[in-house]
Amino acid sequence: MRNLLKEKILKGKKVIGTFFELGSNTAVECLGISGLDFLIIDTEHGPFETESTMNFIRAAELRDITPFVRIKEISRSSVLRNLDIGAKGLIVPCVDTIEQIENLVEWAKYHPIGRRGFFMSRPAGYGYDDFARNVDKYFETCNSETLLIPQCETKECLENIESIVNIKGVDGIFIGPYDLSIGIGKPAQFDDPEFIEAVARVLKACKDAGKFSFIYTGSNAAAKQYFNDGFDGVAVSMDVSILINAYKALIKEIMA
Repeated sequence: MRNLLKEKILKGKKVIGTFFELGSNTAVECLGISGLDFLIIDTEHGPFETESTMNFIRAAELRDITPFVRIKEISRSSVLRNLDIGAKGLIVPCVDTIEQIENLVEWAKYHPIGRRGFFMSRPAGYGYDDFARNVDKYFETCNSETLLIPQCETKECLENIESIVNIKGVDGIFIGPYDLSIGIGKPAQFDDPEFIEAVARVLKACKDAGKFSFIYTGSNAAAKQYFNDGFDGVAVSMDVSILINAYKALIKEIMA
C-alpha cells in the first residue's frame, strides 16, 4: 500500500491534480494517462455513491494517479467507507472547529493516533497483503499512507488554522478559495489583500507545522503562482470544464 502523491511531495516535487466530475472509469484512466498526479473524486457536490467511487479508485490505481475523495459530510460513515474502498486521501469540506478535527482524526486514523473502526478492506487485499498480516504494521501503514486533509473554506476554520494544523493526524490543508472568500466577506475577490493574507496565513501555518498544503484554482497562471508561493499541490479546474473548453477551442479554430 503506497501513496504515490505523498512520495512525490516528500521528494520535493510539486503535484498537480483536478476535480473529477465526469463519472466514468475511462475518464479516470485518461486523467492518469495525461500525467496528472492526483484527482479529487467529488462526492460532496457530485452524484457519486460508494460503489461507483470504489470503481473510480480502481481505475486511478491502474494509471498511477492518486485518488483523493472529497467526502459528503463530516461523519464517521463518510470517513470509514471512503478509506475502506481505497481513497489515498480524504478532502473534508466545511470544517469549522477543533472538535470536528478531533472527531475526524478519531475516525480516520488507527491506534495509537485515532480509533478508526478495524476492517481489512480492499486496499489491504482483505487481509492477504503482506503488510496486513501483522496488525501493528497494518495500523502503521494505513496511518501513514492515507492522508486526512481538511478544507479551509470558512472564517471559523481560518481563525483556528494554527491549532488545526498542529493536531496529530492532520496531514495537510486544502484551501477552497471560493468558499473561503465568501466566508471572509470577499466573494471571489481573489486579488483582495484580505483574501491574499488569508491564503498566506494558511500556507504559513502548514509550513510551520510540517504539513502538506493544497489549493484549488481555475487559472493556469494562478497555479504557477501558488507553486512559486510554496504550495505542495494545486488542483486545477474540473475535468468537465477542461473538456468543454478544449472542444470550444477546437470548434473555434476549425470554424475560423
